[in-house]
Amino acid sequence: MSSTPAFARVAAAIEYLYDHAREQPSLEEIAAHVHVSPAHLQRQFQALAGVSPKKMLQHLSLAHAKAVLARQGSVQQAALAAGLSGGGRLHDLFVTIDGMTPGAYKTGGAGLEIRHQFAATPWGEALLAATGQGLCWLAFADERAAALADLQQEYPQARHLHAPHPIHARALAALAGQHGDAPLPLHLKGTPFQLKVWQALLAIPEGRLQSYGQLAAAIGQPAASRAVGSAVGRNPVAVLIPCHRVIRESGVIGGYRWQRGRKIALLARELSAHDESRDESGTRP
Repeated sequence: MSSTPAFARVAAAIEYLYDHAREQPSLEEIAAHVHVSPAHLQRQFQALAGVSPKKMLQHLSLAHAKAVLARQGSVQQAALAAGLSGGGRLHDLFVTIDGMTPGAYKTGGAGLEIRHQFAATPWGEALLAATGQGLCWLAFADERAAALADLQQEYPQARHLHAPHPIHARALAALAGQHGDAPLPLHLKGTPFQLKVWQALLAIPEGRLQSYGQLAAAIGQPAASRAVGSAVGRNPVAVLIPCHRVIRESGVIGGYRWQRGRKIALLARELSAHDESRDESGTRP
């Protein structure tokens, strides 16, 4: 049974709206598609996406997405270059990444104690897990049993405890926009290439987008778009490592490990806030 049916339902509604944008479906049609009343859907939609259905489409149209991609300058490139040339970390970010030892990686986490808990977030319930060195997992848990099975499959030899960890609270605060004085440490299992891609994702600011090709170029491997896409899809820490900000060159918002509708909702909220701030500052072209 789904532990967060409302969020899964709204995510499905958002996907339907996005995929049928040219047809301009009414709220009644979208609600019928996910089997709830229009008023109920409107409230849930606003809570998850932070904007109305109509507003969401304005910020996520193909033309707008392409324009955001085209505006990307050298900010991310410079930040990434500084980070990768300075010990593998990006400067002035609220998240830092450390890879696990080759031994822990190869043995499926043998010798590690991993504490996990389920917690509410603005985008639905999530499963958080941490080792003694940092957060190693943050996944949306529309199905609790499936989410926990994914974590245990990733670390089959670790000792798993259903217990709180101080890092969990810090991660939840970061999701709420409260980043604290010290960076949040992530302790991740990944290949050197995956870690490099996840590091590069940290250089994409809120309200910005990158294509898979741009991300591949940013790590100095412009011919590796497909491999980059695979690494993006394996990101183990939702939102805090912002893989949701990577879209196709065409402007189309593709798949997401934790439901595509949730990715669209995340982008709608971020792009809406960014566009409004540009309007208020008078810098919008």
